[in-house]
Amino acid sequence: MASAKRLHKTRFPGEDTAYRDARDSLLRSEIELRRNIEAVAAQRRKLPLGGEIPTDYEFKGWSPKDDTIDTIHFSDLFARGKDTLFLYNFMFPESLESDSPCPSCTSIIDAVDGAVPHVTQRINFAVVAKGPIGKFRDHARRRGWRNSLLLSAGRNTFKRDYHLESPEGFQFPIAQVFVKRSGKIRHFWSSELWWAKPDKGQDMRHVDFMWPMWSIFDTTPEGRGTSWGPELKYG
Repeated sequence: MASAKRLHKTRFPGEDTAYRDARDSLLRSEIELRRNIEAVAAQRRKLPLGGEIPTDYEFKGWSPKDDTIDTIHFSDLFARGKDTLFLYNFMFPESLESDSPCPSCTSIIDAVDGAVPHVTQRINFAVVAKGPIGKFRDHARRRGWRNSLLLSAGRNTFKRDYHLESPEGFQFPIAQVFVKRSGKIRHFWSSELWWAKPDKGQDMRHVDFMWPMWSIFDTTPEGRGTSWGPELKYG
């Protein structure tokens, strides 16, 4: 006998009652998770506006569409008719000699870059690093990124002002949202799970919402594992 009312009529070849009972139990948890995700998103949308940016930061920027390096101010990141900006802070060394961009950040933008033309139908999107824009551009070309606007904050205090680096200059992989209201640009949200102590056996999971690789692993018997991580190259 089934332990509870079945949630749908779809069945797969060879499954037995024990499997269906367990799968229905999991499905109830997945439904509750879906509800919780929407509830948190609704709560996030109700956030009051954060503080106004302290200055109109000047970046060096590069876009694969026009393939030129330009000076871009923070206010320039808001296209006409789009009052929301999503920024991903990419861990890339500031040193001109370094050629070691973060493998994890790279895997995130590898996945997100193809979605950028869809995302930018509604909001603005950019990726900002501390390293030189020429190095960042070269990395983008090697990875085949075709859509993401890249920025270098190497000559301003943006990273320091928004706690995106340690006092020693170590870079943090933080997602941010800024909004433009009544002509002023204000901080709205950052992925603050980065600073919140994770549960035992987990990492911060602060940018997993934009990193689909982990969600794929979560559906498998192997799960995420405990030691594997992305690399720039696989032999």
